[in-house]
Amino acid sequence: MIGTLLAIALGGALGALSRYGMTLGVGLLWPTVFPLATFLINLLGCLVMGILYGVWLNRPELSPLLQQGLMIGFLGAFTTFSTFSLDAWRLLENDQGLMALGYILLSVCLGLTATWAGLMLTR
Repeated sequence: MIGTLLAIALGGALGALSRYGMTLGVGLLWPTVFPLATFLINLLGCLVMGILYGVWLNRPELSPLLQQGLMIGFLGAFTTFSTFSLDAWRLLENDQGLMALGYILLSVCLGLTATWAGLMLTR
């Protein structure tokens, strides 16, 4: 249990620092109004999540600590969008297309609504 927590914490710290660094770098290279850094981080996180998920499906003997450190810790801090995408993909894989669609629409629409509500509470 302690090993798992340490792996997630270390991965999370590295993921958060990576996100910050990439945000700064993208902002310096391509300044724009569009949230390009977040968009690229989310896409990269989804790509890496898919790769890691595939690796562990094909190689279950690989270290669970490494999996948790990378998938929960690093990618969880780097981008939560990758986890959202994997959850939606798993629903689709399990022939739960309608549930996947509902999950996607509700997550995006209610997420935007919750963000708006949070902003309104601070104004």
